[in-house]
Amino acid sequence: MTDRRPERPRLGRGLSALMADVAVPPETAPDSPVRRDVLRVPVEAIRPNPDQPRRAFPADAMADLANSIRERGVLQPLIVRELPEGSGTYEIVAGERRWRAAQMAQVHDLPVLVRSFTDAEAIEVAIIENIQRADLNPVEEAAAFRQLMDRFGHTQERLAEALGKSRSHIANSLRLLSLPEEVLEHLREGRLTAGHARALVPLANAAEAAKAVIARGLSVRQTEELARRPQKASRSPAKRPAKDADTRALEADLSANLGMPVSIDHRAEDGGGTVTIRYSSLEALDSLCRMLSSGSGLVE
Repeated sequence: MTDRRPERPRLGRGLSALMADVAVPPETAPDSPVRRDVLRVPVEAIRPNPDQPRRAFPADAMADLANSIRERGVLQPLIVRELPEGSGTYEIVAGERRWRAAQMAQVHDLPVLVRSFTDAEAIEVAIIENIQRADLNPVEEAAAFRQLMDRFGHTQERLAEALGKSRSHIANSLRLLSLPEEVLEHLREGRLTAGHARALVPLANAAEAAKAVIARGLSVRQTEELARRPQKASRSPAKRPAKDADTRALEADLSANLGMPVSIDHRAEDGGGTVTIRYSSLEALDSLCRMLSSGSGLVE
């Protein structure tokens, strides 16, 4: 069996071209004109993509989608590619939720758009489709942005333009990934909102602060006020001067691009200083090493 995972490819076509394939027309009424390139394919001839970035398919949401399909059918085609060529079997590039729900609804064939994607392009389109259509939580969305940047070399500006989102939204989402795993779990489970979590990013004791926010039911504004309060010093011999706005902005940009907390301590007297990067796992350290060795993922 061959390894189908790509090795940071440079794609032959840009993100906008891939977006054109993901952005199929919105769902229409059953009597609307049918696209000529849409095929009907038996459900059993369609396979899920083993590299599909989305793994969670909540039962309640799938049941609702299955009920909708029973009543109205699958109105929006799946995007697939033929595997291998001429075999009559297809791999899903975008639309696995519809495929799963259709089986629950006992639908026997599905509308599909067949596209000639490489392995790398198929993964990229699957990520984009999740961002555009799926009900992603803030952590899943941030991880999708990071994956598009790390694996395919897209910049924050390019993602913002192609996905119809602001650059600040992309940057703020990426900052969430610098939070401890405990805080990210609160965010995944809905105990914290993205606004709460962003306020906690600068804190060294973010996990403890998150517990306090949840226990006290604080609003986002109250959480921001909590984060602005002076933190308890831990055996610091001397009080350091406040960092200037340029240094704080550079720290924020580096943290957003690396997906890890970055601290810059600059000495005005001799122009030297230190840059500290904190990582939360061996996987994060490995990702950092790859970014530093390749020169990607740094400030643009």
